[in-house]
Amino acid sequence: MQWARTVTWSLGLLALLVVASVVSIAHGTVEVGPVTVAKALLNALAVPASLSFEWSAARLSSVGQVPWVRLHVGTVHPFSFPVERSDQVIVTTLRAPRVVLAGVVGVALASAGTVMQGFFRNPMADPSIIGVSSGAATGAVATIAFPALLPFGLRTAAFGGALVVAFAVYLIATEDGRTPVATLLLAGVAVQTFLGAVVSYMLLHSGDSLERALYWLMGHLSAASWDAVALTIPPTVLGFAVLAAYARDLNVLLVGEEDAHTLGIDVERTKRVLLAVSSLVTATAVAVVGVIGFVGLVVPHVMRLLVGPDHRILLPTSALAGGTFLVVTDAVARSGPAELPVGIVTAAVGAPFFLYLLREREVHAL
Repeated sequence: MQWARTVTWSLGLLALLVVASVVSIAHGTVEVGPVTVAKALLNALAVPASLSFEWSAARLSSVGQVPWVRLHVGTVHPFSFPVERSDQVIVTTLRAPRVVLAGVVGVALASAGTVMQGFFRNPMADPSIIGVSSGAATGAVATIAFPALLPFGLRTAAFGGALVVAFAVYLIATEDGRTPVATLLLAGVAVQTFLGAVVSYMLLHSGDSLERALYWLMGHLSAASWDAVALTIPPTVLGFAVLAAYARDLNVLLVGEEDAHTLGIDVERTKRVLLAVSSLVTATAVAVVGVIGFVGLVVPHVMRLLVGPDHRILLPTSALAGGTFLVVTDAVARSGPAELPVGIVTAAVGAPFFLYLLREREVHAL
């Protein structure tokens, strides 16, 4: 029964995500019909047709010639629908990368938010609760404001800052091999507050880079590309697979750590895995698109009301709903006369809806 519900909800939400993505790609300054969008996407689909290996050698000064194998994958395009070249370029080069990136980032943030709310048994938890977003913001703003001192790429600095801060919070909260959830939560809040002050100080001294730094902090998808999609998909997919594998253990943790240990769960190991993977998934998303709030907070709430608290169902449905939510809000963000950072739209939509949930539904307890 549980698997049937999971498959039913997941297929329905997947279909909704596909429809939202096609409509979002069709929408823009130059309107492209949904049918044309579908044809252009199918035209761009490449199917592996052949596989070959090429042996070569790379010369290293320390060891001499080193054997090297090059893998060549031949592809074919099975579809060739008649589509105007301009429409093909608009769909596959300009809009599709942005929509796909929005979907992947939405999946990442909603998945991490679902796990964090279950992990902390706190409905106010979100993917940034242990300082991941604050660490990414510190690294990114430092690179923007002081490029001579930190000659790293923006994404590298943000990703590194996110992971360093998450690991630091974990070390601060861990004592004698145990990591109390309450201590971890308080440590995360304290570190976020401190890093917020650091970011504010850097913004005051960012000079001409202030606008760029603020734009990054608001979260945006305007710089989306297929390279960004390729960077984001692997850690998101692998991270989600690991989190899904721990869905049952996360269910057991909801009843309390002592009871979970009695039921055979290695509590501390499970907590370390959930924290590490959630932090990695969140860091990947934030490093690519900046700080986008409310996706990992609101979406798990909504899906919990619809499908219940069982993480075996809640996690995949929240992930798909998060992808759909960010695709739709990004379409709204670029609908006006001037494009808005998508983080503004998610906050503008998410905050009132969250207040509605607080007033009308029982969301104060998991």
